[in-house]
Amino acid sequence: MPGISVSKLIPEFTAEATSNRSINSSELRGRNVVLYFYPRDNTPGCTTESQDFRDHLEDFRALNTEVIGVSRDSLASHEKFRDKHNFGFDLIADPDEHLCKLFDVIREKNMYGRKVMGVERSTFLIDAEGVLRREWRKVKVPGHVDEVLEAARELKG
Repeated sequence: MPGISVSKLIPEFTAEATSNRSINSSELRGRNVVLYFYPRDNTPGCTTESQDFRDHLEDFRALNTEVIGVSRDSLASHEKFRDKHNFGFDLIADPDEHLCKLFDVIREKNMYGRKVMGVERSTFLIDAEGVLRREWRKVKVPGHVDEVLEAARELKG
């Protein structure tokens, strides 16, 4: 059973992120947050999605919205991925799948004919009070960031 639902306060969490940062959900209050979950650092779709968020980062910031990426990769992998592509936002390492399970993004996938459990590409928009306002599951990368940005604009108004 998922730990979150739209129009409800998200549960408290603390997670380790790049920039030697520990992110606590209560410390994010006062600004909107885009939390996007992706399968793996340095894969084509994940790289494109992260670059799209990077390319629109100033637009999100103008809307008092912080962008944070999450995957099961290690902090070391995240640091390399972030530095290689000049992301101006942090990436959370979730190797124990705590956040992935909280947001219910672990799904059975078919990988080269073999069933594996993996992260379903998903994005969550949380308002400044910590309430989940929108969620996107089974995300297709093209046009996705524009849709999230539009939803963030709607929060502002």
